[in-house]
Amino acid sequence: MNDYISSMRSLIGNETLLTVGCGAIIEDHHGRILLQQRSGSDIWGIPGGLMELGEYFEQTVIREVSEETNLHISNLELFGMYSGPKGYAQYENGDKVFSVQLIFYTKSYSGTLKMNQESTELSFFTKDRLPVNINPHQAPFIEDWVKQKKIPIIK
Repeated sequence: MNDYISSMRSLIGNETLLTVGCGAIIEDHHGRILLQQRSGSDIWGIPGGLMELGEYFEQTVIREVSEETNLHISNLELFGMYSGPKGYAQYENGDKVFSVQLIFYTKSYSGTLKMNQESTELSFFTKDRLPVNINPHQAPFIEDWVKQKKIPIIK
């Protein structure tokens, strides 16, 4: 994927690039959500990332969760599809993206939590004790999880 993004950036520079992201709301047996604090930031969000060329949505979220948490997820349900103004972002290097997000939900996972270089912390949180610094691009689906809203919500 980085090759694709790099290739596109060489053609369009910092202009807005459309991306497809897939993330997972992983809930433990206590009803808590797994969040990760991204490296180089104090912002918290769910594990996930960008789709690679030729991938199915489910493959993307399974791969990203495994890379970022060392967990193997299964029994995925589509939680929601998100687009709109909150999908726009501009990074410190000037790159702009508009991301469409497909969010999955599961309580089925195995493995032991282990961070990679993308995270500084992984932790489960209750609905009433979420960190205050939630990624603003992910806040809509985390808020929907708190309110227990699932498909057919399309935002």
